[in-house]
Amino acid sequence: MTSRTASVARDTLETRISVTVDLDGTGKSDLVTGLPFLEHMLDQVARHGMLDLTVKADGDLEVDAHHTVEDIGITLGQAVAKAVGDKKGIQRYGHAYVPLDEALTRVVIDFSGRPGLVFDVEFTRPRVGDFDVDLFREFFHGFANHAMVTLHIDNLRGDNSHHQAETAFKAFGRALRMAVTLDLRLGDATPSTKGVL
Repeated sequence: MTSRTASVARDTLETRISVTVDLDGTGKSDLVTGLPFLEHMLDQVARHGMLDLTVKADGDLEVDAHHTVEDIGITLGQAVAKAVGDKKGIQRYGHAYVPLDEALTRVVIDFSGRPGLVFDVEFTRPRVGDFDVDLFREFFHGFANHAMVTLHIDNLRGDNSHHQAETAFKAFGRALRMAVTLDLRLGDATPSTKGVL
């Protein structure tokens, strides 16, 4: 099997981001973003997605976390798209339901080549610690647009914003893992009637 790894760097006047991903990893992460709660969430993606993930981010946090969170989502999306390559042999679709105590979130992903996000998460409070949970929509929007995936994230229930966010990221990791898994029955065929994704 060829290596499914990729590294992408994104440098703007607002942020400097580098991401390395190994889709066939063991769930290890190395995360330095200046945003501890985001790092906690990205660690969930690595562990439950069984991918190795390195994220280094230096952003204008003195202004706001918005640029950093969005640009990490963009750069991660670019890295995943690069690592998955021509998508031949992948399962393409992935889904997961993940509970955490009272919270339950469903994530469905399609490596369709058509970017789109449906994000139905009504957080019960606006912040976890000092992290603005509205920024998670920006993260996933950046990811979906640059990984070229259709992504649905639905929090079905939850009273605790930490739990709501954590179930979303765990389910995202599980769904991503399923979608990029190689289908032995498919061989090197493209999982589409069009013949291309």
